[in-house]
Amino acid sequence: MNTHPINSVLTQKKLYEQDFCLWIETTIKQIKAQDFDKIDWDNLIEELDSLGKSDKREIKSLLVVLLEYLLKLAYWETERDYNQRNWKGTIREQRRQILLLLEDSPSLNPLFYENLPKCYSDARKIVLDKTNLSDNLLPIEIPFPVEYILNDDYLP
Repeated sequence: MNTHPINSVLTQKKLYEQDFCLWIETTIKQIKAQDFDKIDWDNLIEELDSLGKSDKREIKSLLVVLLEYLLKLAYWETERDYNQRNWKGTIREQRRQILLLLEDSPSLNPLFYENLPKCYSDARKIVLDKTNLSDNLLPIEIPFPVEYILNDDYLP
């Protein structure tokens, strides 16, 4: 049996392409056993990088939805009475998910604030598309106090 580290890494790379779950399990075992010569480092680094990017994308996505529903609640008067319970539930859930992400990864806090303007702009466009409200009705700048956006007690 050939157990040369190079052959082992090539086998790991092949495993990565054929059975991702098994590749993860095998990689974890290799790390725990400190069998570092057999680890498929290229794919491991790529996956770790992807995990970080995934959290960043998720926080932006959650923030867009949160701002969308805050805008609907604040400005879509014709639908507010009928939909506000659902909208408030969506607002609460988006806040909860964002806060969980920030709790798990406090380093994402600056990202949250850096992305507010772009996420608000995206949410504004979505609301305009979905509601047919007049463009001049929705403010160009974030109309909500930034410090309250994640505050569970705040509703516009």
